[in-house]
Amino acid sequence: MVQDVARIAQMRLIVDQLRALENKLREGGGPARVTKQHKAGKMTARERIAALIDPGTRLLEIGLLVAYDQYDGQAPAAGVVTGIARIEGRPAVIVANDATVKAGAWWPETITKILRAQEIAMRNHAPIVYLVDSAGVNLPYQDGIFPGQYGAGRIFFYNSLMRRKLRIPQIAAVMGPCIAGGAYLPALSDFVIMVDKTSFMGLGGANLVKGATGQAVDQETLGGARMHNTVSGVAHYLANDDADCLSMIRARFRQLPLPPHAPPQTMPLRDTDDLYAVLPTDHRLPYEIEDVLFRVFDGADYLEFQAGHAPEMLCATARLSGHAVAVIANRRGFLGKRIGGIIYAESARKVAYFVEMAERAGLPLIYVQDVSGFMVGTEAESNGIIRAGAEMVEAMSCATVPKIVLTINHASGAGYYAMAGQGFDPHFTFSWPTARIGVMEGDSAVVALYSAELDQVKSSGTAMPGDLKEAMDRTRADYERWLDAKYAAARGHVDAIIDPHETRAVLTQALEFALTRPRSHSHVMETL
Repeated sequence: MVQDVARIAQMRLIVDQLRALENKLREGGGPARVTKQHKAGKMTARERIAALIDPGTRLLEIGLLVAYDQYDGQAPAAGVVTGIARIEGRPAVIVANDATVKAGAWWPETITKILRAQEIAMRNHAPIVYLVDSAGVNLPYQDGIFPGQYGAGRIFFYNSLMRRKLRIPQIAAVMGPCIAGGAYLPALSDFVIMVDKTSFMGLGGANLVKGATGQAVDQETLGGARMHNTVSGVAHYLANDDADCLSMIRARFRQLPLPPHAPPQTMPLRDTDDLYAVLPTDHRLPYEIEDVLFRVFDGADYLEFQAGHAPEMLCATARLSGHAVAVIANRRGFLGKRIGGIIYAESARKVAYFVEMAERAGLPLIYVQDVSGFMVGTEAESNGIIRAGAEMVEAMSCATVPKIVLTINHASGAGYYAMAGQGFDPHFTFSWPTARIGVMEGDSAVVALYSAELDQVKSSGTAMPGDLKEAMDRTRADYERWLDAKYAAARGHVDAIIDPHETRAVLTQALEFALTRPRSHSHVMETL
């Protein structure tokens, strides 16, 4: 169909642009700095990760686009690679400083990414590996790094909680410099490896020591791998080189319990290759949400809950790669007297009941967001939309089962919150490159901001003033930029933007990671 061709072409263009940006970011500081790293006898951060994780498996990278549009492009991936993967068949969180980006120095967003990685480890009770190679704080930006509740100190707070309270294995490999406060990260880990002749760990480098105390000392004597393994006792293992260090980490993982095998799965009912053709070229037009779900979830055991009641909200039990799950998604278009994408009082209560049912059954919740917000108006208020919305939010907030969010189109207003928005601590948040996350669309914002001026123009019968038109156009342009999926990803509002063709694989990897922790009523925020 002509319509499908246009949809596919538009999605392919958006995905190709995203891939080009991601590929550029994965180059880190560029070829010259990669060569410099190699000449120093060291692998790059991404080479280390590739050698560490199981062959043929995926690193599901978290926060690749963070800070990409800041600092004149000088902080690709905020100088740190974070993600989840399998090591010796066991799930793991990985944090690796990219020394090709300003010697691995910490930007404010570096802290954000490390904290997110630690929270994923705590939420899923998964071991975490730190591949340390950092010159420390990026001093011109210290005001956004050092102080505050979510400054660098929070990293060490999380280190301590994982070590003492949660008993989550933390493995720190010092594979380059580890300076000043950053040295507490390995010191608060369970298993500390240093690499001979290439790693250094100290509260101050040789130059700082000379300036502070007058003492002249070389780096190796001050904080080298052999000193910390034989004299200070801060390190536990001495590796010959990067490869030997990574081999030691893998050996440690072989001592951890293996997760259970995945259950049998059936293929989706519809061809996953056709996902590019699902969304219309105009984000405001309707489509069938089943065209997404039936290309992502297994063909077996799909059962819609209350299909004939409040149909704008789709609730269904299903399977994802064999795992039983509960799915909550928004329908779009006109559904009788109802408008898809809008949450009504009846649909909010329907979802609240379904979430509680999933909680009792222990079914992970997968939210597929294309929501424009809650219904407004006299009828909605009379139907108790505020109370119904509160019930939906409360049920979702208190559910202890894993929650995974996929935003494919709109995520607006309080509907974004009720559909397990990021502020409600879902286990993972992903989006398609078509996602639009914001309070409202640009046209709605124009009406809200300029209604008085527009009414005045209309009542006077005069032409619209040029400055008013310019202001309205500027507002629309601002909202288009803010609503772009890349804008959200650059600020850590989603864990990753994913190619629609990879939706099933990514959701499966995230789900299996979340299922490694036995279900309990504990919550990360309760621990804090």
